[in-house]
This record gives sequence, structure tokens and C-alpha cells, in this order.
Amino acid sequence: MLGAPLSDIKIFAGNAGKTLAKNICANLEMSLGDMDVLRFSDGEVAVNIKETVRGKDVFLVQSTSHPVNENLMELLIIIDALKRASADRITAVIPYFGYARQDWKARARDPISARLVADLITTAGASRVLTMDLHSAQLQGFFDIPLDHLVGQGLLSKYFIQNGYKTEDLVIVAPDVGSVKRARSMATKFNAPIAIIDKRRPKANVMEVMNIIGDIDGKVCIMVDDMIDTAGTICQGAIALRDQGASKVLACCSHGVLSGPAIEWIMDSPIEKLVMLDTIEQPPENLCSKIIQVGVSELFASAISNIYTHHSVSKLFE
Repeated sequence: MLGAPLSDIKIFAGNAGKTLAKNICANLEMSLGDMDVLRFSDGEVAVNIKETVRGKDVFLVQSTSHPVNENLMELLIIIDALKRASADRITAVIPYFGYARQDWKARARDPISARLVADLITTAGASRVLTMDLHSAQLQGFFDIPLDHLVGQGLLSKYFIQNGYKTEDLVIVAPDVGSVKRARSMATKFNAPIAIIDKRRPKANVMEVMNIIGDIDGKVCIMVDDMIDTAGTICQGAIALRDQGASKVLACCSHGVLSGPAIEWIMDSPIEKLVMLDTIEQPPENLCSKIIQVGVSELFASAISNIYTHHSVSKLFE
């Protein structure tokens, strides 16, 4: 494929990836593939690819976000359609990978749903996966096909640096122990200290702050996480930071799942600004005054170009 003409690339999108796919195409100066993804009256997915993909290098953009099962089935059925239409290589571009939190058995007889989804994508006919900020890096090993894992933290850090938050009173905060590595990585970019919120979960989607490790009194705090779902963790953490003397509380994440009461809780919280990547297309009602989205289309366009031309993707992280 090295040196092949640009016409050998085709980019398509499911219903959960159209806006991002159009922006990726704009960066690559090409048109989005013509395809309809509809529903039969009973809810079954109907796919109609309106142009030839025979022998093409196809990239299919689809986040498996809410409604997760519908978007996942769309992804699988479109891959199958592309495979049966004789596409040469099919790369599933999944900016947000749903079911990623079910990557281990927390209790006896639990499923490992993340592995099941990885197997389904492979069986459907994907040749490769391109994704961003998986919930845990170990998920890469669930796939028996090549997987390219983009990191969005550089885009989030760039936003805060460009907007004047790189100051001596800045502290990067991990909202739980599992986010410490992520927080430390971002803190390195700011040459800032970190703090850790010690929490416990008495039940699903409920978080209680037990302690804050680190000096946050009078500091500007930026909490960093990979995803925000109901926003319970991030909002309770913000309250604890404010109550213990933080002068300002901000938050950032790669994936804004924002389900259930998330928007209401964010608006009522001490969080002044929530910065998140646009890996998940948000309904208009979710784009409240506190939320700022940072685009990932340029990074994904560069990754697609490098994959197509057999160049390194890892150099994009530098």
C-alpha cells in the first residue's frame, strides 16, 4: 500500500461518529463515504453502502457510546457489510470504546464484557482498531488484531497551558487511586505537584471521599480522569477540594459519557470548567456553560494517514 493513491482510502461513519468523521475528512481534504445506516420497523439495523469499496483501505468511525448496544451493533454490521463488499482492509476507528470498564471479574460469575466486545469486532471482520484512551491499557491485549492506542492527554494539557493555567499555584488531582498514573503524567507537563482523593464506593455510581492526600490549600486544582459518566466522582471530589481550601477547581477528561444526572450535578458543583475531548458526540442539552470540548479530529486524521502510509503512529505522542 506504500505510495498508493489517496483514492484508495475510504472513510465511513456510523450514526455515533458522523460529526467527528466529517472533521477528520476535512483534515485529510477528502469526502466522507456515502452510506445510509437506518432502522427497520422492528429496530434491526439496515446498512446501505452507496459506493464501491472493493480493494479499498476503509476506516469506519463509530464510538460505542449511548445507546451503547445500538451503536455497537451498528459497528459490527457495517464492518460485516464492508467485508462482504470486498474492502481490502477495515480499520474500526472507535474514539470511545464502550464496555471498557468491564475488563475484569469484580465478583464471582461476572462476565468480562470488554473481551467479548473485542472478539465480536474481530469476528465481524475488522483488520485493525484505532482508539483513544482506553479505560485500562491492558485492554489492548484483548484484541487478536493490531490496535493503535492514541493518547488525548496532550490535547487537554495544551488547552490549559494556552489558557494560562500553568502557574506556581497549580496542583493536578487524581480523583481516585486508579487515576494517579494519569495525573502524574499530566503534572509532568506542568511541572506541578499532584494530590490524590482517597474514596470508597459503597455501591455502583456512588462515591464517598475519605481523605485528600497532598497540599491543595489555596491552590488551583485540575482533576483529570479518563471518562466522566454520572459525574459523581468528579463532583464529590470538587466539593471535597473546595471544602479543604482549594481556590479554584477545574476538571478534564477524555470521554464525556455524561449519563443520568451528570449535567445537573456538574452545574451544581464547585467545578468552574470541565474540559473534555469530543470523542463522544454530545446532544445540545449536554453542552452547558461549564463544558468546553477540545477537538480530536486532527490527531485521528494524522493517525489514519500514518496507518495508511505505514508510518509510525507513536511519533504523534511526542
